[in-house]
Amino acid sequence: MNKKIVHDALILTAFTLVLGFVLGLVYEITKEPIAAADAATAQAAYKEVFQDADSFEAYAEFDKEAAVSLMEENGYNDEITDVQLAKGSDGSTLGYVITVLAKDGSQANITFSVGIAADGTVNGYSITSIAETPGLGDKAKNEEFYSQFQNKQVEKFDVVKQAPVSDSEIEAISGATITSRAMTNGVNASITYFETVLEGGAE
Repeated sequence: MNKKIVHDALILTAFTLVLGFVLGLVYEITKEPIAAADAATAQAAYKEVFQDADSFEAYAEFDKEAAVSLMEENGYNDEITDVQLAKGSDGSTLGYVITVLAKDGSQANITFSVGIAADGTVNGYSITSIAETPGLGDKAKNEEFYSQFQNKQVEKFDVVKQAPVSDSEIEAISGATITSRAMTNGVNASITYFETVLEGGAE
């Protein structure tokens, strides 16, 4: 009996070691392509919300912990995960692309980038990760909804269930008020970060 236990243990150990080696090898092989794909997705999102930009440069003074504190202080559950400077062909800063993780979606977190010009005008947003209900919450990707944020200069957006009567009002997606609020809160969080940390320009 003891020999069988030892035998089985040795087999299990060998199997675990081989499996660990294979998984490690797969990770090493795939990590660079995955990183490249993620970077390409991010760059596409930046360009979508800042078409006038010639290039994008990481905001060197971005402090993730300070950003978390700022969000908490202003009542947001959202997380600012990245800030890029949108650069013109002459090297000037045209504005910013702020990537936000919205944690109050109806199904899961939503990640998207928000373009804000140097004068505070919101260019719009581009979603890079969403798992909201097909045909309902995922309509946040549709122009009919996201265009409501474009070219607006407001301190804060509010979700309404009827036709908007001002630039600050965003009409909710029918049947997806939670998603609509998650997207709007994420944009508002980005505006708060811009007004508190970035306004005035950064080179």
